[in-house]
Amino acid sequence: MNPLPSRLTVDTALAAIPVEARFVTLFRHGSLEVEIYRPVGSDKQQPHRRDELYVIAAGQGTFFCDGERRPFVTGEALFVPAGMEHRFEDFSADFSAWVFFYGPDGGEATNQDRS
Repeated sequence: MNPLPSRLTVDTALAAIPVEARFVTLFRHGSLEVEIYRPVGSDKQQPHRRDELYVIAAGQGTFFCDGERRPFVTGEALFVPAGMEHRFEDFSADFSAWVFFYGPDGGEATNQDRS
């Protein structure tokens, strides 16, 4: 999985997702893990053990996080602290997102304000 391919595009990343899967890990370095995510129909995620940043590669919909819903569109970045309930809802058929996990289990701000 290392090193990072010389050119990693949304198309090449999506093509790497196994047919039966919703995501694939593309790169790891230290605590950083880069994935591409493309759910079909519904998003059945559970809270993750590490902090996470999504960058919406394509599509639009609603993002549920920490009890709140808000719209999202292509190009947005969405942060989710470790352990927080979240999911994508009512997303378009072309929806996909880059996913960046990083830091230790429990998140970097375990004992700090998560604002």
